[in-house]
Amino acid sequence: MQNIGVPGLILILIIALVIFGPAKLPQLGRAAGQTLREFKNSTKGIMDDVTDEVKTDEKKDKIEK
Repeated sequence: MQNIGVPGLILILIIALVIFGPAKLPQLGRAAGQTLREFKNSTKGIMDDVTDEVKTDEKKDKIEK
C-alpha cells in the first residue's frame, strides 16, 4: 500500500464533505477516533497477554533445567 499524500488526502476530505455534509463530519471523525483508540487498546491487551505467556514459559524452562 502506497502513501496517499497530501493531494489524495485533500480529495478524500472533499468527497467526504460532499457525501456527509459539514454537520456530520465532526461526528464521523469522533467515531473514527474512538474506534481506532479501542482497536489500539485491544491489540495492546493481546500483546501484553502474549508477552506474559512467553515470560511464564521461559520461567518454566529455567526451572526444568
